[in-house]
Amino acid sequence: MFFAVFLVSVVAGIGGAILGLGGGIIIVPVLTLLLGIPIRFAIGASIVAVIATSGASASAYIRDRLTNLRIGIALEVVTTLGALLGAVIAGRVSPRWLYVIFGLLLAYSAIALLGRLKIELPGEVPYDPLARRLGFSGEYYDQALGRRVPYTATGVIPAAAMMIVAGISSGLLGIGSGLFKVLAMDVGMRLPMKVSTSTSNFMVGVTAAASAGVYFSRGDIHPAIAAPIALGVLAGARAGTRMMEHMRNTTIRKLFIPVLAIVAASMILRGLSVR
Repeated sequence: MFFAVFLVSVVAGIGGAILGLGGGIIIVPVLTLLLGIPIRFAIGASIVAVIATSGASASAYIRDRLTNLRIGIALEVVTTLGALLGAVIAGRVSPRWLYVIFGLLLAYSAIALLGRLKIELPGEVPYDPLARRLGFSGEYYDQALGRRVPYTATGVIPAAAMMIVAGISSGLLGIGSGLFKVLAMDVGMRLPMKVSTSTSNFMVGVTAAASAGVYFSRGDIHPAIAAPIALGVLAGARAGTRMMEHMRNTTIRKLFIPVLAIVAASMILRGLSVR
């Protein structure tokens, strides 16, 4: 069991570092469906995985200036507001319909991303005075393209709305918000995909660290499960970080879309009570 969990965690760390999802999206279904681990321990382990993935990859991404800290911190504040809104409406709206609504939103986003599948860099983006005032721009060296890539964000308001949805989904339904965060930056703000996934990696780690104490106090983080997951995810995230930096933005988007479609389908089916 130890080695099975460790190998799964390595794969989760690689995927989490590349796609900016933290790795929990892989770990929870594998632990529960394939290894028969109780769901509460699986969710607690996924929190450890997200923190480990973010910790292992964020330092490298920040060093290489792939992560935009200004955008990440600002959007994290909006996500927190969304989580508070989710707490307010909790119990007033049926979770099954929220699963269906959010699943449809993700499905629509997957279709929208198909139209951007071959776009390597955003190019010229519409001028956004709010993005200019907030300093939402940057530059990084793209090892796959062999040149420096400057970028400027746009669509701050639509992206903020998506981040509120991310906060609601995370706080109310207990699902990871990394998908919405990447979509907000890639589709809403028109950032390069590498910047979107690396910044999301930084953000999900902050969110998971804030909630880890609650899971630990409830006894949901089992040491025998969390230990191999932390080791495997750290190893996988370091490997995934090096892999991502040599990938093209289009390649990362091609890997992201199937994951997005699978999560969208599973959320819709869960809302419709289809097992």
